[in-house]
Amino acid sequence: MKLSKRLQHIESMISDQYYQHIWDCCCDHGFLGAALLQRQAAPFVHFVDIIPELTSLVQTRLEQFFHSSASQWHVYCQDVKTLPLEKFSGKQLVIIAGVGGDLMVEFIQALQHQYSHLEIDYLLCPVYQQFNLRQILINLNMSLKQEKLIEDNRRYYEILHVSNRAPQSPEDNIHPVGKQIWHYSNQQQAIVNKRYLQKTLTHYSRMQQSDPMQAQLPLQWYSHIRQQLDLSD
Repeated sequence: MKLSKRLQHIESMISDQYYQHIWDCCCDHGFLGAALLQRQAAPFVHFVDIIPELTSLVQTRLEQFFHSSASQWHVYCQDVKTLPLEKFSGKQLVIIAGVGGDLMVEFIQALQHQYSHLEIDYLLCPVYQQFNLRQILINLNMSLKQEKLIEDNRRYYEILHVSNRAPQSPEDNIHPVGKQIWHYSNQQQAIVNKRYLQKTLTHYSRMQQSDPMQAQLPLQWYSHIRQQLDLSD
């Protein structure tokens, strides 16, 4: 199954054999995890969803196509907040995509409450509420490994690769609205950046009418980015 552009970018941010365990959570019917299995990105790949019909479908597909995979796999039908991370040793990566930032926050806060002593990275791709998610990651004193801004099927996505370890240098700090994502090496990415910034500013400008307290801080930050990068019209 060909991955969407969004999932291709997420997959490209995962180095082979860097992690002992990779958890594919809420990620488009297991397609991302299957791609990671195919290239043996980690010795163990875990598939998680709370919907029984989906996990049954994933189980069937994996048994059909990966019954003799060099990497081991397991399917879980449960809430992401209850992942049994303590049962496994080695560095672990939890991938959460396809849900909003607020739900993502619930997942991460629950996992950090239980497993802050473990070495865990998160690869996150929220469909909205990116600013709220970043605020929580900053409050949890997490560190940034990499971030990207992409466009896929006329929608924009921020992808954040973070660690639950504290930042070791200023470059590791998670920025409220991102720093790496505004860099570009070609005109196409510059256009994506500009469109995303304008769309986000429009969103918070509208929110300012109904919820000025909620909109004030993100509007200040994104306006600052526009001035800094000279992306105004």
